[in-house]
Amino acid sequence: MKENIIATKTYNFAISIVNLSKALVSKNEYVLSRQILKSGTSIGANVEEAIGGISKKDFRAKMSISYKEARETHYWLRILRDTNYITTDVV
Repeated sequence: MKENIIATKTYNFAISIVNLSKALVSKNEYVLSRQILKSGTSIGANVEEAIGGISKKDFRAKMSISYKEARETHYWLRILRDTNYITTDVV
């Protein structure tokens, strides 16, 4: 089976998000860590669902959700950067 670059990249991104969430929890930041964990890992989960979609319409719907989750994750990363939980080189 040929590698799907989007699936691979979103999987690796999810791993980074999990590690970021763990680091935030170690700083006793629970609310933002949960938000970033949920949206950041949802991107790849929806890509995986899209790949297994039963129709083109299903594929587009799941990829659309993935895109929205990516935008939300970007929002939370900016919040974390602007409140000095993470540095700009992370975002």
